Amino acid sequence: MNSKPVTVAALVLWTSLAAAQYPDHTITMIVPFPPGGVADTVARPVAEAMSRDLKQPVVVENKGGAGGGIGMAQVAKAKPDGYTILMSLASLTVLPEADKILGRPPMYQLDQLKPIARFTADPTVFVVRTEAPWKSLQDFINDARANPGKFTYGSSGNYGTMHVPMEMFAGAAGVKLVHVPYTGAGPAIVGLLSGQVDALATGPASIVQHIKGGKVRALAQWGNDRLVALPDVPSLKESGTNVEYAQWSGLFVPADAPAPVVQRLREAARAAANDPRVKEVLLTAGSPVLYLDAPEFQRYVDADAAKMVDVVKRIGKVE
Repeated sequence: MNSKPVTVAALVLWTSLAAAQYPDHTITMIVPFPPGGVADTVARPVAEAMSRDLKQPVVVENKGGAGGGIGMAQVAKAKPDGYTILMSLASLTVLPEADKILGRPPMYQLDQLKPIARFTADPTVFVVRTEAPWKSLQDFINDARANPGKFTYGSSGNYGTMHVPMEMFAGAAGVKLVHVPYTGAGPAIVGLLSGQVDALATGPASIVQHIKGGKVRALAQWGNDRLVALPDVPSLKESGTNVEYAQWSGLFVPADAPAPVVQRLREAARAAANDPRVKEVLLTAGSPVLYLDAPEFQRYVDADAAKMVDVVKRIGKVE
């Protein structure tokens, strides 16, 4: 009669011991996009720094697809032992609502994931190829208004952090653009550089090198203030288009991860955010560390999710 309580008690004891010894082997950090994008750019130096603090390897694994949804769902449904963690972008808060709009079961729910730390929060940057005719955002808007549906923009996937801000811009500017989704920011940037698309919006970390290298021209950015990495690039608001958007990056674990595991990851994430090498790498990429610990990050995610749900509803169903 007592076999079930004993089994449960033994399981609780084993879980507690495992959590107390955490980590004792390799941790996998899932990046839900291909290499070359913002999440990947942030994840690699952060994983390296966390490895040093945790005294165990933290290995980055790119798991792209469905605008990031495949990798996000993998972590949301993973064993909550702290050995599978997620470096995500702001699209995390958008995709469950997008699935509802598309009439399909959400790949995951936001409450299946627990925030650990935010590392960056950058406005996206509006870029075109250097040889494009547009020297300012107004040039682009005028041309797009005169030629509705002629110009294309690339993104990391439907409802992702490159799609949503461009649709916000297009609505505010009164222009009709053609959306071309790729499997991630890296492939979308390649699409821009090769002339497959005319424009895109992406985080500074994935595009600053191409701006400074003279391959692309930045026309505007979605922030309130000028960016440290791009001080000459005006905000959309300065350019007369009242739109604001931040592409944040942050670390998550499955929601049921034990408290000692969550606490240890918070400590390692804090150490990574304060690591001089991490700060230097991200600042050089144009994406300064803007760290938030778990409680503050949870509030930030909740507020962002509420705002983005309204944006996705305005975008509506896209194929």
